[in-house]
Amino acid sequence: MISRNDLCWCGSGKKWKKCHYPNAPDLAALNKQYKAKYGIFIKTPEQIEGIKAACLVTAEILDALCRHAKAGITTLELDELSRKLHKEKGATPAPLGYGSPPYPKTICTSLNEVICHGIPDQRPLQTGDILNIDVSCILDGYFGDCSRMVAIGPVSEDKKRVMDASLECLNQSIKVCRPGNFVYQIGDVIEEVAKKYGCSVVNQFVGHGVGLQFHEPPEIPHHYNDLKIAFVPGMTFTIEPMINAGKREGVIDEKDGWTVRTKDGKPSAQWEHTILITQSGPEILTAF
Repeated sequence: MISRNDLCWCGSGKKWKKCHYPNAPDLAALNKQYKAKYGIFIKTPEQIEGIKAACLVTAEILDALCRHAKAGITTLELDELSRKLHKEKGATPAPLGYGSPPYPKTICTSLNEVICHGIPDQRPLQTGDILNIDVSCILDGYFGDCSRMVAIGPVSEDKKRVMDASLECLNQSIKVCRPGNFVYQIGDVIEEVAKKYGCSVVNQFVGHGVGLQFHEPPEIPHHYNDLKIAFVPGMTFTIEPMINAGKREGVIDEKDGWTVRTKDGKPSAQWEHTILITQSGPEILTAF
């Protein structure tokens, strides 16, 4: 934790005691500084309220989909339910039509050895599967993003281990997200937790700023890095560690351009939250 004589987290070059301690930051000045230096949007209180509402809807849809994910249900059926729930809540699914090639569904459903961006299809879920469901919503122009793992009945020890590792990686890394700390510390924590489980950390994909856009600066690496961007109140971003039971490398499906599978065919798991930095620490906006 930052001490009074350390440099202030805002990047002013002044000691904390001479800058933002114990006062609230100058939001306009901070936003100007972070946008110029990093491209990061520091959100206003009004924007934060909109982002919180979008995140709440996102978490509610994700929770409903996870409860519906059982043996015999297809991931395509989960996507159809997602469309219905988005419509009922007046929300738009952010992934639909996103990217190049345009993503064809409203959610990502990543099974077993799929690291991320799995496309819903007609394969029924089977006992022993593990499934990541990733939901991203737009509500009144604001974005929320989260994902969660579901075990379909009893699963193998490797699958349970990688699920547990990814969840602990997320939970422990959130704890360092407070003014006075830096983005690189997220990767430090995740790598150490993954190592404890005998797992690896995917370094091809990152978390990201979110709220006013689907993907904003900064990137949030989950592996060891040296990104010395200080956390400041008003930052919103995702942490979404992708943890593999074997090698860290993933291979993108050449046919669909989206699905990423582990290079060695071993299972992968991911949990994700959208986080807000406040004066007192992290606030999870997509708690489920």
